[in-house]
Parts: sequence; C-alpha cells; structure tokens
Amino acid sequence: MTASRSAQRQQLIDLFSAGRVHDAELEARGLVARDPDFGFAWMALGIALQMQGGDALPMLRRAVELMPDDAEAHNNLGNALKDRGQLDDALRHYQRAVALNPDFPEAHHQLGIALKSLGRLEEAAQCYRRALALRPDYAYAHGNLGNALRELGRLEEAIASHQRAVELEPDSAEAHSNLGIALNDVGRLRDAENCHRRALALDPEYAAAHSNLGVALGDLGRLEEAVSSHRRALQLQPDFAAGELNLGNALKDLGRMEEALACYRRALALKPDYTQAHSNLLFAMGFLQDQPPLALREEAERFGRSVARGCRPYTDWPALADRDPLRPLNVGLVSGDLRNHPVGFFIEGVVAALAGSDIRLAAYQTYARADEVTARLKARIPRWTPVMGLDDAALAERIRADGIDILIDLAGHTAYNRLPAFAWKPAPVQVSWLGYFATTGIPGMDYLLADPWSAPPADAAHFSEEVWRLPETRQCFTPPDAPVEVRPPPSLAAGQVTFGSFNQLAKVNDAVLAAWARVLQAAPGARLFLKANQLNDPAAQSGLRARFAARGVDVSRLLFEGFSSRAEYLAAYHRVDVALDTFPYPGGTTTVEAMWMGVPVLALKGDRMLARQGEGLLVNAGMKDWIAADVGDYIERAARRAADSAALSELRMGLRAQLLASPLLDAPRFARHLAAALRGMWQQRCSRP
Repeated sequence: MTASRSAQRQQLIDLFSAGRVHDAELEARGLVARDPDFGFAWMALGIALQMQGGDALPMLRRAVELMPDDAEAHNNLGNALKDRGQLDDALRHYQRAVALNPDFPEAHHQLGIALKSLGRLEEAAQCYRRALALRPDYAYAHGNLGNALRELGRLEEAIASHQRAVELEPDSAEAHSNLGIALNDVGRLRDAENCHRRALALDPEYAAAHSNLGVALGDLGRLEEAVSSHRRALQLQPDFAAGELNLGNALKDLGRMEEALACYRRALALKPDYTQAHSNLLFAMGFLQDQPPLALREEAERFGRSVARGCRPYTDWPALADRDPLRPLNVGLVSGDLRNHPVGFFIEGVVAALAGSDIRLAAYQTYARADEVTARLKARIPRWTPVMGLDDAALAERIRADGIDILIDLAGHTAYNRLPAFAWKPAPVQVSWLGYFATTGIPGMDYLLADPWSAPPADAAHFSEEVWRLPETRQCFTPPDAPVEVRPPPSLAAGQVTFGSFNQLAKVNDAVLAAWARVLQAAPGARLFLKANQLNDPAAQSGLRARFAARGVDVSRLLFEGFSSRAEYLAAYHRVDVALDTFPYPGGTTTVEAMWMGVPVLALKGDRMLARQGEGLLVNAGMKDWIAADVGDYIERAARRAADSAALSELRMGLRAQLLASPLLDAPRFARHLAAALRGMWQQRCSRP
C-alpha cells in the first residue's frame, strides 16, 4: 500500500471511530472517484452506506474483487448478503474470511449467525465457541451461543452463556431478556420475570421484552397481566407476528377464543408461513361449539399445503428394503410431551407393555424439558434422539436414515409439534395418534388412530387421513404413582353436594358456563369447585365470578383453586362428589383421574372426534349411563345423580377397581391391539408398490 493510500485509509478509520459516518461516505466517494482500484475505499463506502440504510452490496462486491485475499472485505460482504437474506452466498464469504484469517473472531461469529439462520445449529454453536476462544469477552457471541444452545435443548448451558453475556454487558436489555427466555424454559418463572423487567427498565420500548414478559406472566398464571404485556408489545411494534401469537395464547388460556383466533389470523397475515401460529389457530378452533368439522378439515389441509411447499417427499425408504410383513417393526414416536404431561400419562404404560414385543420403539424428542416420566420412558426406549436442533428437512432425513417403518406423531397441532417434517414423508407409514383429536391435514399422513366411539365410520369425511380404529379405546392411561387413596364422598359429611371440574379454564365457554349455572339452579344448596392453573390469577377468578353472577348464581356457591402438585391435585377430588365435563372440548386426563379418585364424570355426547372423547372414555370405563344426550339431559342427570347420595357413595368406593379392570387401564391388552393395528398398516404398505 502506498503512503498516500495508507494515510487515506487511516483517515477513513478515524472518521468511523468519531461516529462521522456521513463524512466517511463523502470521503470514500471522493477516493473511489479519484482512485477506482482502491479496494479499502470501496469497502469503507459500502460500510458507510450500510450503516445509513443504503445499498452497500455493489461497493462491497467491488471491494472483494479488488482485495480477494482480504478477510475483512469478505466478512463485510457476507454481512450485506446476510441482511438481504442471501444466506448461502453470505456463508461462502464468511467461510472465506475465516480461511484467510482464522484469528478473526467477528467473522467466526457472523459465520455462526448465518449457519443458525440456515438451521445448522450445532455448526453455529461451534463457530460461536471459536469466536469466544479468540475473544472471551465477546458478549454478543455469548448471547448468540446461548440462543443456539437453547434451541438445541441444552438449557442449562444456554443459561450459563446468557448469564455471561449479562455479566459482560449489564446494560444490555437484549442480554437480560434472552436470559429470561432460557430461564422460562426450565421453569424458573419468577427469575425469568425479573430478567424481562430488568430489560424493560433498561429499554422501556423493547417490544420483544414486553412480549417475553407476557409469556412468563402467563406461565405464572397471571393471565390478565400477560395480556397487558403482549398488547404493549404490539403497540410498540404493530407488525410483530410473534407478539400476536403470544397474545393469542394468553387470550386462549383465559377462554377468550374468538379474540385468540383473531390474533392467530393477524400473525398469519403478517407472516404467512408461520406454522406455529397456524397450528395454534387450528387447535383453538377445536374449543368452539360452532366450528363445523369440515371447516376444520379445510383449514387443516390449508396448513398441509403450506408446509408441503418446498418439500421433496421421499419415495425410497431404507425401511422398505425388507418387505417381510411379519418382521419386527421399527416404530418412531415424535413428541415434545414425553414427560409429566397427558401424553406421557397415556403412553407410559403402553411403552412398558410393548417391551419384548416385535415393536421396536424409537423416540424423537422435540422439547428439552424432562422429568421423572421422561426418565422412565427413556429407560424403556433405548433409541432416544433429541431433535430440537434439527430443521424439518434434517429431521426427516434422520428418521429416514434410521430405517423407521412406521412414524407416529403424538402432537398434532399442539405445542412442540413437528408436523412439517411429516410432509417430507420420512417413513413409508405415518400415523397421527394420541395428542390431538382432529385431522392434521398433512399430505403423507396415512392414518389417524381412533376407536369406534371417537371416530365412527360416518365421520370419515372429517379427516384427510384414513381412520384406523382400535377395537375398544384409542387411549390407555397409566395409573398415577402418587399414593392418594379414595375417600367417601364429601357430601356425606358436608350435607351438600359439590360438583367439580378440573379442566383448564379455556374449555369453560359460555355454553358450558350456562349449563353449569342451570345445574346449580336444579340442585339447591350444591356448590361448584373449579380447579385450574389459570385460577392462580385473581383477575381470572373475578372474571369467572362475574360470568356466573350474570347468570343468577350466588358466587358464595363457587370454589376456585389454582395450581398444585399432582398428589395435591388428585387429593382435591376428595372435595368433589360429581365431576362435570366440559364441551365441545371435554376432559381426557382429568376425566380418567377423576374416576381414579372415585368421582364419576358426567359428559355430553359430541358431534366430532374431539367432542366425543368423554363419551369414549366413559363407555370404556363402564360408565355409559353417565353420558348425556343433550344439554337438557346433562342438567337433569346432574341433579338426579347428586340427589342419590347412597348410590354415589357405593359407586365411588368401587370405581377405581372398575377402572383398573377396564380397557382404559389395561396396558397389556391395549398394547396387543396397538401392535395388531401397526402390523396391519405395515402389511398394507408391503402389499403396495
């Protein structure tokens, strides 16, 4: 470099250092006009334009042409390409930058950002670590490493990285909020709340922090506060699709379904490929009484078409190399709920019963949180693969390479689902089962596993999948390990009947609440005990009381209770004589747990798979006469049953034994039916080309 160019270079550096970006731009323009081959001047001009929102790409390309061996030039061009969304091109220039200068921490960091944007999280984490090895005090790299580790499901490592970022930059609102997100993931909700509040103290107009605070508040059960936080986020950033999603979730948890649906639709309008918002929309539609099943299918198939765009479904599966219809089957389970969750409760006994059979299970874990149920399942499922860091294409390829014969989705359109990966058709047979009660709409989802009660033949048009019916029940519950015994009905001592429902508040729609109000009118002196996580929130309790009062119910007859441990939750049934089911979204786990505790459940016959869940459970439990034909019958049966204390007492003390003898808790029997169904599906597939 000539002495003149060296001085000019330093002058440009000094202008940037002084924050005089526009002056740097003018100086660089003059230099390239006078000296068109001065690569550093082209790079400086590009950087100045980029900092001011201009089009920097042509200048940075010219800089690389003139300085092909300059790592900084490649890094800066990579930044401009990344900002344009041209990630593959950006990646090449970052890779060239670190090849030219392996000791360039910023280039390693930017390479990591590009890799993460492409879904290559493990490689991204390695790049962040290289950057930090070169520059240990690189707070931004610590934060991005934490984000990558969190998405990989390595939550404690993620927290450590975010804590280091906060230590290095205590005035960074982003660092505090990122730490809060990771803490929320491991259930440290109050710590998460504090982090988000610290972020907002530093930057009151940080929209994402308001929304992240709302998520923490919602998980703490403070739903009205959560709604306020999400609304504030959207005031600050009206085009915030994730903010609309989070607001919708809080409104759903409050039972305000129409408002929640509007939020999900706005999120999709802002981001048409937002699969999480679309799944949440479909899930929330199931709570509404007036949603025709065919409309639900139409919306689900719209989701399916959306996620199928860009997929290249497999047609050559290693699993089909051996078409022996009788050989052992490799069956994969895809779920984020293999834990203390209804899916975990309904699958644990089945997994144990399949041990030693010709069904060889593999699990693909889509959510990192784990507990004692996870540990027991992992002990029974030796092929256990966390897949949090894999994008849909990579997940599909992993499943295909594992030689999975039958792939079972346990989530449907619930949280942590990986339905888009099923659109790649990674297994020759794909099945939807257990965690969802409607069609997925996914092309290539071959079957939906049901039973004669939940999906009778007349409902075939409700599903894009072929319905395969187990002979008795599609659900088999694992008895709770909490040693809580059945006690006599509380009405014997209290002299008054207590109805109860432990379903989540979102299921208590206006029609349900109106029916319960009429039940209380038909049973003078009776009380209603509602227990749900959402009822931790005093505002949610007040709103519910007001809804009952508007229907003429004396609110002194209402008992509300929030979250408790599972043992305490089960013991709460000691205070309930008769459980009242919700509709059109009935209980599942709550229904079986109530009967386990000796409490009979009154359910309403439904018109679709989801709404028929209560009917199916009660039929299989031998409680068919507790199924009401319509709302009037529901109210009459509730009042009549509550008045017969002797019959209630006799039923209560024998109900657990009755349940244990039923198909609902007979895991070996259910496992035989499930294995036969899977074998039948496999034989059908082997018979086709």
